[in-house]
Order: sequence, then C-alpha cells, then structure tokens
Amino acid sequence: MNIQTVSTTPFADQKPGTSGLRKKVPTFQQPHYLENFVQSIFDSLEGFEGQTLVVGGDGRYYNREAIQLILRMAAANGFGRVLVGQGGILSTPAASCIIRKNNAFGGIILSASHNPGGPKEDFGIKYNTGNGGPAPEKVTDAIFARSKVIDQYKILDAPTIDLDQLGQFSLGAMTVEVIDSVADYAELMESLFDFDRIRQLLTSGQFRMCMDSLHAVTGPYAHALFEGTLGAPAGTVQNGIPLEDFGGGHPDPNLVYAHDLVEVLFGENAPDFGAASDGDGDRNMILGRHFFVNPSDSLAVLAANAKLVPGYKDGLAGIARSMPTSQAADRVAKRLGIEAYETPTGWKFFGNLLDAGKATLCGEESFGTGSNHVREKDGLWAVLFWLNILAVRQESVEQIVTEHWQQYGRNFYSRHDYEGVDSDRAATLMQGVYEQMPTLKGKKFGTYEVAFTDDFSYTDPIDGSISTKQGVRIGFTDDSRIVFRLSGTGTQGATLRLYLESYEPNIAKHQLDPQKALADLIKIADEIAGIHTHTGMDKPTVIT
Repeated sequence: MNIQTVSTTPFADQKPGTSGLRKKVPTFQQPHYLENFVQSIFDSLEGFEGQTLVVGGDGRYYNREAIQLILRMAAANGFGRVLVGQGGILSTPAASCIIRKNNAFGGIILSASHNPGGPKEDFGIKYNTGNGGPAPEKVTDAIFARSKVIDQYKILDAPTIDLDQLGQFSLGAMTVEVIDSVADYAELMESLFDFDRIRQLLTSGQFRMCMDSLHAVTGPYAHALFEGTLGAPAGTVQNGIPLEDFGGGHPDPNLVYAHDLVEVLFGENAPDFGAASDGDGDRNMILGRHFFVNPSDSLAVLAANAKLVPGYKDGLAGIARSMPTSQAADRVAKRLGIEAYETPTGWKFFGNLLDAGKATLCGEESFGTGSNHVREKDGLWAVLFWLNILAVRQESVEQIVTEHWQQYGRNFYSRHDYEGVDSDRAATLMQGVYEQMPTLKGKKFGTYEVAFTDDFSYTDPIDGSISTKQGVRIGFTDDSRIVFRLSGTGTQGATLRLYLESYEPNIAKHQLDPQKALADLIKIADEIAGIHTHTGMDKPTVIT
C-alpha cells in the first residue's frame, strides 16, 4: 500500500458556511484545494481508525472526481470501510439514513444544494457526524482552524474505483462498498407512510400528480418510489435523470426556478398535486391545482395532521422551526400542548433537539421540512407525507390548507431574496439597520408600532452552546415582524433575505394575495434598510 504524504500550504477561504464549504468548481479544481479541506476534516476528528465512512453526492459536475480523491484519502488516513452510492449518487437525506442505519462514524456529502451546477458553477462539500446530521459549529470551527495551518495531506496511490458497479472493492487496507443509492431510503419511507393507501390514491384514476426532480438527485428515488413501488403512471416524474449541470437549470424548488412545474399546476387540466425537489434532495415545494403551499404553512399542516400518518400516529414530542420561518407551526404546537422551538437557520441546530427527543417535526421557510427519521431535511419525505394526508382526507390541497387557516388563522408570510448583491453594499445595508435598532422601539410606521428589535441569538437547550448574530428581528405590537438576514449558502456576492410576516385571524381576509397583505411591511422594510438604494435592484430576485 503506497501512501503518499504531500506537502501543501493553506488556503485562506475554507471557512464552512451554513451547509459546508461552497465555491465555484474551478476553485475546487486548484491543486491541493479539495485535498486540504478533506485532510482538515480528518485531522479534526478522533477515533475513526477502522470505522465506516459514508460518501456520496448530488451528481453535479466534479462529483465523481471528488469522490475518487476522498476514497483514496480515507484509505490513507485509516478508515476501514467506505459506503458510496452507485454512480457517486446519494441524496442528502439518504446519506443521513445510511449513516444512521450502518452506525457509521460519519459521512462526506458533496453538494451545493440548490445552487447551479456545471464546469463554471457551484460545488460543495460538508461533513456529517455519526447521528447523520450536519456537523455542529464546534466541528466546523475545528475544521476551519485546521485548514488555516495545514502543511500536508495523506493520499493513497491507487487506481480509481468503478462507482457504477455494485459490490465490494479493496483500496489498500480499506474496503469500498458501492451500494444501491435508493434501497435503504425507500425501505425507511415505507416504514413511515401508508404505502397501500397512497398506492390506492395514485392508481385510482381519480388523482394525478407531477413530481419534478429538476434533473437533480431525486430522479432515481422518485422513479423508484412513485412510478415503481406506488404505481403512479409513467411520466409522473419529470426531469428525472440527474445531469451534471442539472440540464442548465437552477435546481431550487421555488416559484421562479421550478417554473415548468408551476406552469403545469397553474395551467389548463392541471393535475391534483405537484412537487419539486432541489439539487441534493433535501428541499421540497408543494403545489395543489392552481395553489401554492408556502413552506411555513406546509410545516404547520403536516404537524396538525401528523396522527393520520402511521409513523407519527402517537403524536409529536415537539415542533422546531428556524427563526425566519413563520409562526404558523407555533400555533399548532400550542393547540397540541407541545413545545415549539425557535432556532437559527441551518439544519444542524435541529440535531440536538431531535437526538434528545424534544422535537419530532422540523422546518425552515427555505423549502425544508423533516422529522426525527433522519437528521437532514428531506424533500421526498415531505411529498410522501402530503400524499398520505391527501389519501386519508380525500380533500384537495387547497381545501386542506384553507381549512387549516380557518382553524388557526393565517400567518401571511413572504421571503424576498436579493441575490448577488455586492458584499460591501450588503454589509453597509446591514450596518445601517444595526445602527437604527436602539432607536426603533416605540416608533410608529403608519398603523404599525415597533415593539422590539434584536439580533437573534440562540442558546441550545441541550448542550448550552450559544449562537449569536443570526438575523435582525423587528417585531411590532400586533405580532407582525420583519427579519433581515444575509444568507450563508451562496458562492458569489451576498444574498439579502427579507422576511415579512403578519397574522390575520379574520377568515374573510384569508384569500388576499400575500404581497398585498404585506405591502405596508414591505414599504417599512425599505424605509428602514434602504434596500433598493443599497442593492441597486428595483425588485427581489425571488419572491416566495
């Protein structure tokens, strides 16, 4: 076994963001760049000698090359076994499932999630711990610290592994197992949902669905589950073949980037149900016929109907949501008599709550929902959850959501994304908001009066860790709120996210367009932050 020790020098830009390290492909292709970061991961861990590592990615450009490098480095560093998805493919929730099922030491997931792919586009890498979830900040901080001083890495001089052939292979003293990417995940889904009832719905001839995988990782999973096990007609899954550049599209399941699906669901003779997932399969968008389900409402509806689903028939321990997510789920938790948790953005913050049995369902407004079945958000799980509810209730998506508003009131909610903003201008905008915060309490903007302002911080109730500067909140006396936050998931410039929320108990007003219902708050946000002035944009890039 020929292990090479290669001298290297640090790169200054390897600080992991919300979901790992994301850069353009040419950055990762620099000599030693990926090697440095992978070695920094291994150098930050203890006790993995002879242990199992799970590796896979979303199939984007550079996925296969990166996996071959990681396999050779894992062998050189002493892992005993690596489980890798066939073709290098593993959705992020499937990777979490496989880590947990095999009691693996951890996993490396290659994805830039909902960001575009291709030779000049985005690539990403993150480490997941033994619980199947994203590494907590103490681990990512250690990885970054190591990356700043790294001077060598270890790699095995060995031929490439055939990732397309199932089976076991030797790589030095390490065993590589190329596994079916779908089987374990599909088995987990069947244990949670009433597949017989969903199958009856999908084969009844009275119900049609459309699943758009956006040429990303969920294609094989969706084909196997919906058109295979559950018997939906061929063609139910569209854009179901994973492509290295996602077919030139943007694999983000929202109303802008999943426009093909939106046109189908809002067109003539629209199907009853539509869904889309993102690059790595952890996000979801839910649509009914001529009806869009806001992700915040989706979490609340799933929670309110959880007992209709076999895996959750005994009820929920608690519900957790990210701070920018609407408070609709909190109202469900209150009625159910269970705890509602508010965390920073980033799925890693849900891990401790799930591990401790404090929460069962979790959700983020950025089209992410999940539960304690894995430690990642899970797009196809959310689609199956909705199908299970639809099969039991025999009502339309619109009926179910409208009835939910009638019971709980409607939290009008929207997110405005300003993408690719010059980083300095974005920082200036946020600094201006910070400077105003001490003077805003009690200030009136038309009929709105500011009740409080803060920069959200979070103390983990399980381990006591503290996360600060997680987004500026401006709360009003009527429980409306505005949140400003710079996103940590992009690779170029800055993305300003503006979140707007207003609670409306009056059923007569529930059918208002959210942008009209929130129009006054949108104006107030611009008055406070000077969004259009600082970004140079007349309107957001994406409105959710």
